[in-house]
Parts: sequence; structure tokens; C-alpha cells
Amino acid sequence: MSNIKAQASHTNKDSVNLRLKTMVAVTGIVYGGSLCYFYFVWYKNESISSFHWLNDNTSWLQMDKIGHATTVYTFSEYSYHALRWSGLNNNNKAALYGSLVGLGSMTTVEIIDGFYSKWGASWGDLLANTFGAVLFATQQILWKEQRLRLKFLYTPTDKYARYNPDILGNSFPQRLISDYNSQTYWLSLNISSLFPVNDKFPKWLNLAFGYGGRGLDTSIHYDRDGNVLPGIVRTREFYFSLDVDWQKIPTHSKFLKTLFKVISFVKLPFLTLEYNNVEKFVFHPVYF
Repeated sequence: MSNIKAQASHTNKDSVNLRLKTMVAVTGIVYGGSLCYFYFVWYKNESISSFHWLNDNTSWLQMDKIGHATTVYTFSEYSYHALRWSGLNNNNKAALYGSLVGLGSMTTVEIIDGFYSKWGASWGDLLANTFGAVLFATQQILWKEQRLRLKFLYTPTDKYARYNPDILGNSFPQRLISDYNSQTYWLSLNISSLFPVNDKFPKWLNLAFGYGGRGLDTSIHYDRDGNVLPGIVRTREFYFSLDVDWQKIPTHSKFLKTLFKVISFVKLPFLTLEYNNVEKFVFHPVYF
């Protein structure tokens, strides 16, 4: 009997070691690939400088800061799930280490920015990164779940980017990161986790509050061909909508469970009420 227990323990240890090695390898590949992606999208044709700081806290109507927080929050959750899968059974340690990995991944990018003359390291970005990591770790440690999620929604369009492609991007990969006119960020609250509801109430249903902007970084008066640009209004946009917590959708499928974890940062397109300073209230039957 003792031999059987010893063999089972040895087999389990080997399985954990294999998962840990797999996690480290996949993390290295994904992170290295991400840095390569950023190089070709952002840095390839830019001049290098000595390390310096840049105060960009008034830029982009703070859309970039919310983007940083959302990215670190998402990376922290991915790292948490990877650590749990690899054998770290302690929820609090996985939450703490996962948030540190998420924070570290974007801090590296911030340091790289500091060595390029076009950008610079931003203390505002670092604070936003820290907020995203703390938001994830705090909830996971206190509640062992995420009741408030930071989410992202992107609308592919060149409505503004075509007037200033050098800043907003020439291609879809560039615009996905750089064109804040096409992005919205959301705080998605799980209703059943935060409020007293009936047992039959869908546990996956969320309320979502979004933020976006338009006319961002299109303040130049002429396009690259010398044509006068049309009047472009710069304004903040606020949204109220419904959403889903993908990870609370009941399923017995391991594939779907994994998929829902991967897309947990994606806001579901849904009916939405928007408010901005131009049209005031705007109703969208489905907002993408």
C-alpha cells in the first residue's frame, strides 16, 4: 500500500512539474511574441534616446490610462489561472504572484518607452498599471472571484485614423492599440455577486459602465496630402449597458470553460445608452 501511495505521489509531482514547465515556456513565448509585436507596431522606425520621463496625463482624454489598467488587470487574471493550473493551489499566493506578473509585463513596456524619443516613461501609466493589478488581487483574495471586471470593446473603423495614420495607425494591428477613437473600456459588475437577488436570477448577467472618446489626436488641420480636414469634435462618451460574466456561464465543456477565461475581458455587444456633449443621449440597439 505504501508503495502505491509513493508512486501516486511521484506521478502527481511529475504532472505538476510538467505543467509548471509548460506554463513557463508558454508564458515566455507569449511575452516574447508580444514584445516583437510591439516592436514592429511601435518602435521599429523610431529613434532611441536616453531614458526620460513624459507627463502625458492630459492626453487622449485619459483613455490610454484606462487601457493600461485594463491590460494589467487582464494579464493578472491570465497569470493567476496559469499558476493555479500549474499546481499552485493557494488562492492568495496565486492572486498575488499573478498580479505581480501582470504588473511586471506592462512595466517592462513602460521602461522601453522611456528609451525612445517619441515617447517616454509615464508615471501616470505606472499608476494605472498598479491599479489594474491591485483591483484583480484584492478581489481574488477577499472574494475568491472577480465581481467587478475591467473590459474592452473595439470597433474596427478608419473614421479618424485615416486623417492621422502616423499616430492612430495605418493597419488593423496598429489601430487596435493606438486608435482610442475606436476603443471603449468598461467596468462590468456582476449583479448576483453584488446585490441580493432571487436564486433563479442569471448569475452571469452584469451591468456595465463604459467610457470612450472621439476626435482624439486629430487636432491637425491637414491630412498628409494637404487636404483640409472636416470639422472634428473632441468629446468624452459615457455608456450604460448590460453584459455577461463569461466565466459564470454554466457549462460542462472544458473547451468552453477555457474559452470563457480567455475572452473574459471582452465586453459583449449589447443594447447601450450613450451620453456625450454633442448629441447628448444616444440609444444603440446593439453597440459594437
